[in-house]
Amino acid sequence: MLEKVNAIQTRYNELTRLLEENAQDYQRVAELAKERAGLETIVNKAQEYRQVLQLLEEARALQNNEDEELRQMAISELAELTPQQIKLENDLKTLLIPKDPRDERNTIVEIRAGTGGDEAALFAADLFRMYCYYAEQRGWSIEIFSQNETGIGGYKEIIFIVKGRGAYSRLKYESGVHRVQRVPSTEAQGRIHTSTATVVVLAEVDDVDIQIPDADIRVDIYRSAGAGGQNVQKNSTAIRITHLPTGIVVACQDERSQLQNKLRAMNILRARLYEIEQDKRQADLEATRRSQAGTGERSEKIRTYNYPQSRVTDHRINLSVYNLPSIMNGQIDQFIDEISQRDETERLTSSGNDNSDD
Repeated sequence: MLEKVNAIQTRYNELTRLLEENAQDYQRVAELAKERAGLETIVNKAQEYRQVLQLLEEARALQNNEDEELRQMAISELAELTPQQIKLENDLKTLLIPKDPRDERNTIVEIRAGTGGDEAALFAADLFRMYCYYAEQRGWSIEIFSQNETGIGGYKEIIFIVKGRGAYSRLKYESGVHRVQRVPSTEAQGRIHTSTATVVVLAEVDDVDIQIPDADIRVDIYRSAGAGGQNVQKNSTAIRITHLPTGIVVACQDERSQLQNKLRAMNILRARLYEIEQDKRQADLEATRRSQAGTGERSEKIRTYNYPQSRVTDHRINLSVYNLPSIMNGQIDQFIDEISQRDETERLTSSGNDNSDD
């Protein structure tokens, strides 16, 4: 661990030197400062850890001293410093876990109605409201990219961006199949129906992160349509972009200009292609599949919302909460915290295994 910390300290010092040498190059300074800021927490924690190690060494040297007062002082310091050493070691190990570079980014969320017809579309709308409440609580903002309404308050599909620091780090665990069990308002017999909606969470991607040649896309322009299929724009402003190599299709029609719809569609396309590339890299790097909590497999049922029992169960961590209204009002941190903790623990364990092989 100390070898890694020393390497980070060396890089931190180098970045400090480079910042001084490139003071007039503002773009370079911004890049260097961003990298150094990412290392600063580890460097400060390492400095604190070294100080505790030094104090421990001094206390051990005095614990067998002939002077009774010095000996008791050393024993007392050892009792106080040892827990600090253990805590600082654990903190450093956590900080040294490789971070997902996308964690601090804005995130694009796609919600689509699954099995269950109109009820599934209504559930998709419920999920959208849940994430809106959650974003509001954390001081994030939401902007709708594209929506396909059913006309009765539901969504066949809705795509939106959540803007705020760390949005992806929290919402990435929401990817997957969400299931609802409740009595639909249209059900005369009072029977419980099961419906689903899928949630896909993508990190927003900059132009520099992934390049899409013009030759790889086909752009179709058409008139925007309302919930019932009627045209709502006299001019053709809706955009449909097809990525020819993968067949991915992205459509945006909510903005009033072709340019704005195209920019949004390209934003979504870049995020999807980047996610595909990340998945490929992940598969290449890992010989065995990571835990379900860490991957958020979209093909798997991750959570069930049972209205008759007022129960929400996250199947990845086997956690049930009997307060469904609060969950639907955005109180989902209890699930995210637990899944995030398990993911971090596994990555820490994996990192430890990698070190043991060196």
